[in-house]
Amino acid sequence: MSPHTQPIASGIYLVIDPAMAEPILLEKLQVILTRNIAAVQIWDNFDEVANKLALIKKIHTLCAAKQVPVLINNQWEILKTVALEGVHFDKTPLNIDVIRKEITPNALMGLTCGNDLDVVHWAAHHQMDYISFCSMFPSSSADNCEIISHETIKKAAQIFKQPLFLAGGIHPENIKALKTLDFDGIAVISGIMNAEHPDEAIDTYTNHLKTIA
Repeated sequence: MSPHTQPIASGIYLVIDPAMAEPILLEKLQVILTRNIAAVQIWDNFDEVANKLALIKKIHTLCAAKQVPVLINNQWEILKTVALEGVHFDKTPLNIDVIRKEITPNALMGLTCGNDLDVVHWAAHHQMDYISFCSMFPSSSADNCEIISHETIKKAAQIFKQPLFLAGGIHPENIKALKTLDFDGIAVISGIMNAEHPDEAIDTYTNHLKTIA
């Protein structure tokens, strides 16, 4: 059982790039939040961000009004300054027990997994709240990820009993290729954030997901 009392919801898990021009980012996010999404993860791409904490607080304020959890990518120390709902790790942290003592006890924790099932076993043993797999398809925004085999996802679903998300190169047109897999949602970045109408993009993703449910 996950130590968190409010498990992450199924559906669309949005990843946002804080390097996007702030007015555009916040405007798109407001439109996105007119739809139901599982969570928002802030990618730790802050090199070009003048005031990291101020931007994170603005994002969190918008999401909190819609009761959408916000997770920071990797930089868990931020949870000690901003009351975000959790942290998503790209790799297994070596000091997970120390981290849990430093932040809110019921903070959501997620982990990106690849084809190595030892990482999935680690996530199950350390009671991660969810895991995600990157990359399901070739993708420029997931160029650091290996391509995940369907067999890996099927085995992972037997090991890890909390929500499981798929990520990387997922578009409405290729969602049907995931039909045989057992998963709870998809993580999307460019397919929504780069859309002229991100709310309509979410609707399209959601409708395609319903066809394979």
